[in-house]
Order: sequence, then structure tokens, then C-alpha cells
Amino acid sequence: MRFAANLSLLFTELPYAERFTAAAEAGFTGAEVLFPYDVAAKETQQALKRAGLDFVLMNAPPPNYTGGTPGFAAFPGGQERFRHDMRRVLRYAEVLRPGLIHVMPGHTRDPAAFDTFVENLTWLADTAPGQGFTIEPLNQGDQPGYFLDDYALAARVLDAVDRPNVGLQYDCYHAQVIHGDALAVWREYGARAVHVQIGDAPGRTEPGRGTVDFAGLFGALAESGYDGWISAEYKPTTKRTESSLEWLREVVG
Repeated sequence: MRFAANLSLLFTELPYAERFTAAAEAGFTGAEVLFPYDVAAKETQQALKRAGLDFVLMNAPPPNYTGGTPGFAAFPGGQERFRHDMRRVLRYAEVLRPGLIHVMPGHTRDPAAFDTFVENLTWLADTAPGQGFTIEPLNQGDQPGYFLDDYALAARVLDAVDRPNVGLQYDCYHAQVIHGDALAVWREYGARAVHVQIGDAPGRTEPGRGTVDFAGLFGALAESGYDGWISAEYKPTTKRTESSLEWLREVVG
């Protein structure tokens, strides 16, 4: 299993550029950054190279600095804005070469949201066929009003888009909160997953602090033949991220 560190949440006790080396020294071989756009792409690229880490995933579109929601791919009438911002993202990705880009639909309950999301994802997949993209259900407690709040809905979206470079981003924290059993969600939808994120529930803490059956989940991941990245995306309960990594040492030895 290949483990990556989400450097938007882990090692935040360190300056941004130092987090990459700290992650590598802790045993991670990949990194993801939710919104790297505040930093010049070359800076992140250099930090990745110094640490010897693969850049696994970033979110898109970029945050709206006027105070709006950071995702709007399901907003009816926003197709041109979506395409404009995604072209910016793809230019940024030319430097960082992320394995995957997570496309966020945003907070909307518009009846046309499903069709809009499918339309935008289809356009994006066809515009950048060499780039991988993901969609991820988020729970309503953390993201009230978020469009994509259920794994069955995500499966419907993926079926409608039907592009090989668009897949499911499975997050066991959100799966546990939404459906009550992250392992059961993996068993039902894991075959669609191209990226995995882990955090315990409640609280999105490090594994072993909550209700997720990580022994069962890691076993199911191995049994399924999943060969993608497993990214640690949680809020450490310890002052130093290193102190929250007992679970990683147990898994990788």
C-alpha cells in the first residue's frame, strides 16, 4: 500500500515548504495539497523534489477569493465560469503534474445540479483526457447543503459521465459519517475508487481514535487489489504530527 500525507492538515506545525521533507522522513512517499494556489507552483514543485515525494492530488477549482464557495461545478448557469477556472487549474497542473484533481460540485440544491455537474465533468474529462479527476461525497454535518453527499449519488454521476479519467475519491471519514459504516461503503463502491483518504470519525482524527474499523478497512483494501494511493487526511490530536503516526508504523512496519 502506498501512503501519502495531506499537507493541508498534517505537519501544519511546520512552515509549508518544510512539511514535504517531514512527511518523507515520517515514511510517506506521496503528498496531496487541497488548495496549493496561494503558493507559486514552482515552490511546491521544488519542495516535492527535495523530499522525493509524488504529488498525488489537489482540489479544483481554486478558491474564490471574493468569499464564495470553493467549488461550483454543479451550479446551473456557471458553466463558462467553471471552464475558465478549470483552464487555470490545468495550467497550474502542467507544472505540478498531480496524479488526480478533485472536482468539487459545491453547495446547491438546484434541481438542475445533477445535469450541470455531469455536463461540466464530461467537458473537463474530454478537454484533458490525460489527466485524472475525482469526485468525492462529503457529509452534511461538515458541509451543509453540499450537492454530492451520498455514495449512491456519486455512482450515478460517474455512470452518467462514463469517462475513464473520472473516478471515485473514497474518504472513510465521510463514508462513516454519511452511511455509518465505512467498511460497508468500501465493499459496495470501492471498485470505483481511484483514490482513498483516511481519517477517523467523529472529528476526522488519526486512525484509532474513533469508530472506523481500520483493521478491517486496510484488509479489505488489500484484498480488493486496490493499488492507488491512500492519503492520510486528518487533524492530529497531538501537537506534533509525528506523534499521531503510530497507525502508519503498524501498517508499513
